Amino acid sequence: MSKLPHLQTTIFTVMSKMAADYQAINLSQGFPNFPIDVRMTEIVARLAKTDIHQYAPMTGYPPLLEKIAQLTLDHYQRKVNPSTEILVTAGATEAIFASIQAFVQQQDEVIILDPSYDCYEMPIILSNAKPIRIALKEDYSPDFESIKNHLSTKTRMLILNNPHNPSGKIWTENDFIQLEKIIENYPDLLILSDEVYEFITFENKHISINTREKLKDRSLIVSSFGKTLHLTGWKIGYLIAPENLLKEVKKVHQYLVFSVNSLAQASINEYLAIFDVSEVASLYRQKRDFFQNILKETTFELLPCEGTYFQVASYKGISTESDLDFTKRLVTEFGVSTIPLSIFYGDNTDLKRIRFCFAKDDETLTKAAERLHKLK
Repeated sequence: MSKLPHLQTTIFTVMSKMAADYQAINLSQGFPNFPIDVRMTEIVARLAKTDIHQYAPMTGYPPLLEKIAQLTLDHYQRKVNPSTEILVTAGATEAIFASIQAFVQQQDEVIILDPSYDCYEMPIILSNAKPIRIALKEDYSPDFESIKNHLSTKTRMLILNNPHNPSGKIWTENDFIQLEKIIENYPDLLILSDEVYEFITFENKHISINTREKLKDRSLIVSSFGKTLHLTGWKIGYLIAPENLLKEVKKVHQYLVFSVNSLAQASINEYLAIFDVSEVASLYRQKRDFFQNILKETTFELLPCEGTYFQVASYKGISTESDLDFTKRLVTEFGVSTIPLSIFYGDNTDLKRIRFCFAKDDETLTKAAERLHKLK
């Protein structure tokens, strides 16, 4: 008997396969299609010839832990202990899974804010706990009244995603102030803050839980080198949390993967010495602006994109089809693969919106736009 009977192949796999089958342009799955920095490939090639191929320490390659601590200090003015408050993980997904498994027990409740990334619910269910899916407002800002109404002594964890996938929304100072107020009376509640797009924000600066004095000591903060350094296939992430919390996550991590790819960790460590992560926002701001500009004359309504490398668009003026049917028709008839937003909701809310990934080279985005202009 299946422990996860309702889970099927993810929509990301389905749409990417359809893109391949129909030779469509893949703007669905969130990965760049442009080359990584040649300096990184040179570092990897050189280090591959050294003695770096055995197990790394369970918590992470020590020099990389130091670099992460410095990165956190430089960007968030938070001083963390590299030995006790940082864990290198096999991607952000492992950090999320291990954090939930470490703290969520049978009959606990975990709040997920929809639309949400699909990896949150599964480890909650495997813990025999209950996911509580709460919809964000239509503009993707938090509905604090609804969150407050769902909080109880059973609430063990609240999962935040900021900057937000799929919408590109980022939290404001006022959002955090409201959150801090409503969880004051729940001292046992933990926050799992998915911040994998932290360095991809545009007009407004990302506010990290790392900067929130009232929250950081009860939070587990997830980051991703895959997103920041355009290395999604390397699956290297990291987790920052107080020592008392992180030691529990390490218990899961050591039996889940034990340690993370040693060559990848050593290569990232060297690269961080010559790469400024603030360059990432500039790169994707240019891509966002370029993509929005070439879609101006289409019949899509483009929603605001404050961060991430995703653009949400409404197709209400084009079709009354379900978003799933519409995205499948985009592939089969127009040769462009996207993601329907309903799959990010526990109840499959369909607002007639789809998500484009613009982490692509200009030629790919231009060709996709040419095809999308044919929609009437």
